[in-house]
Order: sequence, then structure tokens, then C-alpha cells
Amino acid sequence: MEIEEKKASERTKREEGKKREVKKAKSGTSKKYIVIIGDGMGDFALKELDGKTPLEVAITPGMDFLASYGEIGVCQTIPIGKHPGSDVAIMGLLGYPPEEKYTGRGPIEAAARGIILKPEDVAYRCNLVTLKFEGNNLIMEDYSADHISTEEATELINSINHKVATDKIELIPGVSYRHILLWRGGSGGLHTYPPHDLIGKDVWFAFQSYDEEPYLKEFILKAIEILEKHPINQRRKLENKKPANAIWPWGQGRTPDLEPFEELWGLKGAVISAVDLIKGLGILAGLEVINVPGATGYLDTNYEGKVDAALEALKELDFVLIHIEAPDEVSHEGNLELKIKAIDDLDRRVIRYLLEKIHSVTNNYRILVCCDHLTPIPIRTHSVKPVPWVIFDAQRDGKKKKKRDIKFCEREASQANLIYKSGPELISAFLERKPKVKQEEV
Repeated sequence: MEIEEKKASERTKREEGKKREVKKAKSGTSKKYIVIIGDGMGDFALKELDGKTPLEVAITPGMDFLASYGEIGVCQTIPIGKHPGSDVAIMGLLGYPPEEKYTGRGPIEAAARGIILKPEDVAYRCNLVTLKFEGNNLIMEDYSADHISTEEATELINSINHKVATDKIELIPGVSYRHILLWRGGSGGLHTYPPHDLIGKDVWFAFQSYDEEPYLKEFILKAIEILEKHPINQRRKLENKKPANAIWPWGQGRTPDLEPFEELWGLKGAVISAVDLIKGLGILAGLEVINVPGATGYLDTNYEGKVDAALEALKELDFVLIHIEAPDEVSHEGNLELKIKAIDDLDRRVIRYLLEKIHSVTNNYRILVCCDHLTPIPIRTHSVKPVPWVIFDAQRDGKKKKKRDIKFCEREASQANLIYKSGPELISAFLERKPKVKQEEV
């Protein structure tokens, strides 16, 4: 009887403890951490903008407010020798050193689709792309096949699988041009090239890298033959849209081993993104993945919906990462006007909207706004250069007078002389703690 009473007492204490935690969170005394990543938002100084960057000319009172009251600086999110992709950068910004943990983009996106890889399996990211011949040159005309619709893409992928997939190799359909090639017992040793790095270039050298794996090369060639003749692509040509006339596998690897985010930082969190890459990182890190209706990964995404979902999650969680893909997509297109619009939208519909709403959840919060990498308009691909960041603490900075009146941009960030050498360094400073796993290992 005493044992039962003791157990009942312990249960009551646990329940009361949980109630206190919820009450504490609702009262705003439990600190909340929000990371907002404007993918590829940073850029170079451009002649078209009289030596300014898109961030400098965009209308960004929200980010400017954070920079004027908070702290700004730069961070080297891409380690030396690593490809400057969102996979590498955001893995680091979650606190996982890419030098130790990164295995490839494919397995991260596979995790987002619920694909369970065996140790011997390899997952490739696979784009539907537009290739065209110019004389003897094979040109990468579009890495996204004109941002083909998900409905069209799914039908194309299913057609390929129906005719050429085997028990060893198949395509897993995704969103728009983004898909997964799963090769069971396959090779991960190829040197592949991201298609967005090849825009407008002759890609024979990159395409010939598949010669090292004849089984994969044969699958690609058969897929191209199917795509070239497919009614969807015939119709797209008539509508003056770019056909999805080839698949392009890249970013291959096996599943990485990431310790749970909660064990690493002592915080429960979530990620919000339209992009499988970010969702996959969240799943591998044990974070909750929140899907927002209307989130597209482009200019038409549901910005406010992402913020609303984040605020709802913060009622119970400690940490939320909001990822905005649009600046990166239009940068790959080389469209300066749309890049400025993407930054304007991010500021108005994410940053300012968040600042207007967050007090309904808590008054004790920290916000980190940064890029994962630069995607400069002149090169239409990612850069390894450091990215600007701003950290705003509502309790510290919100109660002080404005430190200065500045724009949040690359120039101001670099002049601030607050430099973090890696993504894990930046997130550690933002979360105001050291990673627990590393402490235990030491």
C-alpha cells in the first residue's frame, strides 16, 4: 500500500511540475529562441545598384530594427573544403559540425520523405532539368525545368519508374523539380555536380562523370529518352515552357548520424520549411517538422502561415527555425528585381509580422536572422563567403535605447567585427549555452 501511495505521490509531483512548466512558458518567463533563415539572401555589391547589395536597397525596417537595437556580425557557415550548400550551412547552424557529420544532400532529403536507408543504400538528390544542345555543347538551360509543377513532375517520375525502375534503383517523387534517386546497395563515390552551379554552361564534363557507374548512367539515359517523348513535355513546348527533358542525380550519400537536438542543446524545437532538405535535417535531429499549407519554397509561399505555425509551436517548444527559400530561388534565376522583392516580402511578412504577434506568446525571446550562404546574382550560385547575421534579445535589447540607426546588410555586418568562425559557434552564442554532448565527451 505504501508503495502505491508513493507512486501516486510521484505522479502528482510530475503532473504539477508539467503544469508549472506550461504556466511558466505562457507567462513569458521561459526564454524562446527563433531562427529565421533567408536562404541565399546575401549578395555582392552590384553595379546595377550603384555598388550596393540587394539587402542594402530592399525595404527592411524589421531587420533594420533588430540590427539597430541588437548585435550584428558575420559568420563563416561553410567550412573550408565543403561545398557551399544549404545542407552544409544549416547543419552547422543547428550545431552539428559538417566536417564531422555531413555525408551528402540526398540522404537528408530522403529522411524528409520517410525513406529508410539501409547502411549499404545511397540516396541522390535528383532534379528534373532542362538541357539543350548548342552546336556540340550540351547546355544546362534550367536547373528546375521552369519550376515545373508538382503534378506534372509526379507524372513524369511515375512514367520513368513504370518503364525502367528495378528492385535496385528507382525515383521517389517530391515537390516541383526536387526528387530522390534511391540506389539500393549503390555507389556513393561519384563526383557529381549540383545543376544550379551549371546554369548556362556546357555540362558534358559533368555528365560524363556518370560514366564511372554504367548502371546509373544507363538509368539516366533511359529516363531522358522517356522524358523527351512524354506528352507533358510536348505540351510544355507548345506553351513556351521549358521541358523537363532530363534527370540530374547529385548530392549522394548515406544516412548521417546526428544526435538529437534536445540532447545537444537541452531544448525542444521544430523546423518550418517548404523544402525537403530542411525538413530532413529536422527529422534527423529529432526536431518536430511542421508542415504549413501553402508553403511552396518560392515567392508565392505562405509567409504569414509559417510565422503563425511558429508562434503556436512556441507555446510548448523552446526553439523554432523558420526557413525561407524564395531569395535563393530567384538568385539562381539571376533576377535582381525578384530578389529584392523576396527580401522585402521576408521582412514585411515574416520579420515584422512576427514582431507584431510574438507578444501574444512571450515577452522573453531571442531572434537570430541570417543567411545560410550568399547566392550572388552575378554568379547565380552559392558562395563560400561569410554571411551577415543579427541577434536580438527582447529582454536585453528591447529595454535599451537604440544603439545606432543602421541597415541590416553585408557591409554593416562586416564592419561590426563580430565574427563567428562556424555555424555551431554562432548557434551556441545565440542559444547562450555550450552543446551538452561535446561537454560530456570532453
